Amino acid sequence: MVTDAEPADRYRYFLPITTRWMDNDVYGHINNVTYYSYFDTVANHYLIQEGGLNIHSSPVIALVVESRCSYRVPLSYPDRLRAGLRVNKLGNRSVTYGIGIFKEGESQSSAHGYFVHVFVDRQTRKAVSMPERLRAALERLVVT
Repeated sequence: MVTDAEPADRYRYFLPITTRWMDNDVYGHINNVTYYSYFDTVANHYLIQEGGLNIHSSPVIALVVESRCSYRVPLSYPDRLRAGLRVNKLGNRSVTYGIGIFKEGESQSSAHGYFVHVFVDRQTRKAVSMPERLRAALERLVVT
């Protein structure tokens, strides 16, 4: 199903994405599961770079509990992409990201979707409040 595009100006943070030969499937375009890796990459890059998340030792980590992607225009290797990130909803223990995938030079998304991170204790995997530095970083991405 073709969905409406998302404009780039609805996103607050961008990360360049390098496509790889292996991203293409036998139909000659980037396979659908690869888009989820792009989603995960931009969100975690932001948490690490802007929120101070240490993926190896932070006592609180974020786990994906829900996701969705809508595809509009096929992309393929060697397209140059950028992933746009925003926060659609910010709770105490969870965040819903909006993510758009844009071909370099395009202002309308080729694909877009969302995923939900729940913050949990690294050891017990029980939901906990997100650390203040992470929350402050995520607040900068909130859109209404």
